[in-house]
Amino acid sequence: MIPITVVEFGEDAERLVLEVLRSGNIAQGPLVKQFEERFAEMVGVKHAIAVNNGTTSLVASLAALDLEPGDEVVTSPFTFVATLNAILEAGATARFADISEDDFNVTASTLATAITERTKVLMPVHLYGQIADMRAIQPLAADRGLAIVEDSAQSHGSTIDGRHAGSFGLGSFSFYATKNITTGEGGMITTDDDDLADRLRVLRNQGMRARYQYEMPGHNWRLTDLQAAVGLPQLDGYDAVVEARQRNASYLSEGLEQVRGIVVPTQLEGRRHVWHQYTVRVTPEAGVSREEFVEKLIEAGVSAGVYYPKLVFDYEPYRGRTDVVIEEYPVAECVVREVVSLPVHPHLTRDDLDRIIDAVASIVGGE
Repeated sequence: MIPITVVEFGEDAERLVLEVLRSGNIAQGPLVKQFEERFAEMVGVKHAIAVNNGTTSLVASLAALDLEPGDEVVTSPFTFVATLNAILEAGATARFADISEDDFNVTASTLATAITERTKVLMPVHLYGQIADMRAIQPLAADRGLAIVEDSAQSHGSTIDGRHAGSFGLGSFSFYATKNITTGEGGMITTDDDDLADRLRVLRNQGMRARYQYEMPGHNWRLTDLQAAVGLPQLDGYDAVVEARQRNASYLSEGLEQVRGIVVPTQLEGRRHVWHQYTVRVTPEAGVSREEFVEKLIEAGVSAGVYYPKLVFDYEPYRGRTDVVIEEYPVAECVVREVVSLPVHPHLTRDDLDRIIDAVASIVGGE
């Protein structure tokens, strides 16, 4: 079976983890600080604040903005549930904007129509490894006096016109086990705002600036040195990882772009796609349902993922809530029935890629 993802760590990570274990100081410490500094450098911002997971990075970002009940956050309906859960945990109301079928991300025009007098934050989701069109979204937020929280959980290192995801507002990253950069669990918040960075560092540490010096009610949102020891070495080789993913994505697209009923993903002009996922659309012209397609792929020895089978609010816990405002999102409603992610990780061989292409072509009957 060709796996949808492979997680491997090198000797540098093993060495650092052992150093931390042998030191006896395994909580937040010097390696977390190094990880923050290196990550901030990569994103091109002044501050990076490490936290215990990606969802926390969203919750903490919203908490730092002092939202009040009834304040609205506008985000994508086509995302992982953590995006919505974070908004609700922050005590805000979630609204949604439709997406573009070109990059699966919200657009400035759909965000603009979703903004109300209660809107305080725009939360674009940089899905699958490609940044949303922040060239248009950032001016929209500035014109309306709105904050930006970028859900960059899948887009470490993605750029638009050379500027990184996570540098347009408060950036929120995840280091979950399957992410391009992983610490098992972990997250990072990025910002150029000195005051917000300071507030976030105090919030993550039980509201303490120094031991027993409490400035606000806070939380235990800290990352450990053990996790930083896993993540730090990955930063050194990350460009090579992205280049391998890009080569694999290009090879897959070349082999699949003429296959009937399959729409391949694209890297849009001016953007750097880091290919966390390689997501095709299985359209009606393929002659098989998305579910049949996935089943037959697995039978052919190719793992696949459906990210995501429903829109984020289309589950019982969110239906009927006054703080989840649901309207119609025609593009997202179409895309969510068609998407399938194929293996694109850097450990694939040329034979693996050919097997993936041949399996897809065989399932839908060729070109």
